[in-house]
Parts: sequence; structure tokens; C-alpha cells
Amino acid sequence: MLTYTADDLEKIFREENINPDELQNMVVEKLKKNNLKLATAESCTGGLLSGRITAVSGASEVFDCGVCSYANKIKHKVLGVSEETLNTLGAVSPETALQMAEGVKKLANADIGASTTGIAGPTGGTDEKPVGLVYVGICANCSKFPVKLLLGETNGSKNSRNYIRKLACNAVLYTIWKLT
Repeated sequence: MLTYTADDLEKIFREENINPDELQNMVVEKLKKNNLKLATAESCTGGLLSGRITAVSGASEVFDCGVCSYANKIKHKVLGVSEETLNTLGAVSPETALQMAEGVKKLANADIGASTTGIAGPTGGTDEKPVGLVYVGICANCSKFPVKLLLGETNGSKNSRNYIRKLACNAVLYTIWKLT
């Protein structure tokens, strides 16, 4: 499983000369070029990822569906995340992230499903699952993989909810851009 910290992501963007605020434009353009459809399932990012994508003119050509599944019952009923996974591993787990991505991909009949689930803070973290722990699920064609993000307590933005949510979206968009 790929694992990134906030510092890792910032270093990648700097080395690849990427403005993270332009990632949604880069993704929409690349999805259009490759004739691919994307669907999103979001928990901790609460629709921010879908909002960034749909802010791009022409996004309707590549984006049909975004599900904000904050509650476990929605993760289960709408996205098909198994109750066993939710009860034993919890909403914040790589397995849940992958099932969310698979579920939204199937729901929208998309080429790519992407999900976020985590603890955006500033409260709610534990020693096992600290604030800033986010799992991303990517399901594209026949491949699926989780990405683990450790985004808390960095860059003087200790457990900032907005910072964690934005960086999680950046990580998803970057991953999709690299994948397509």
C-alpha cells in the first residue's frame, strides 16, 4: 500500500512542478483525452473532491456521480460496503476505502471509482487511528488499490480540518492523474 505524509505530497508536487490548486483541471483534461468517466465516494472530505472536479468547465463529460457517504449506513446501503468490514475494521480502513470506490464505480458505471475515508479532526483521533489518517480507495478497470495518508500534525497546521481535507483531495486527484 502506498503511504504518503503531507511532506511527501508537497515534495512530489514541487519536484513535478505541479500546482496542487490546478489538479482538478489536469484530471478533467486527462479524463476527457482518454474518454474515461470518474465517480467519487467521500466521507471525511464531505463532497470537497466532487466540488473541485465539478468546478471545472466541461467536467460533465467525465463525471456523473459523487456520493457523500458520511454515515456508515450510507456506506453500506448505497455503496455496498459490507457490515462486517464496518463492524470489525471500521469506517477508517483500507478495506472500507476500496469497497467505497468499487461501490461508486459500479453505481455510476464509471471507469474509475475513487473514495476517501478518514479522520479530518481536529478531534476524533485515537492512538490507533490518529487525526489526519485518511485512506483513499482507487478502483480502475480491473485494478484496485488503497493509499494511506498521514496528514496530521505537520507544517504548523496541527490537525487542521481544512488542511487535511484539502490535502486528501490533492492526493486523490494526483493519483487519478498519474493513473490515467
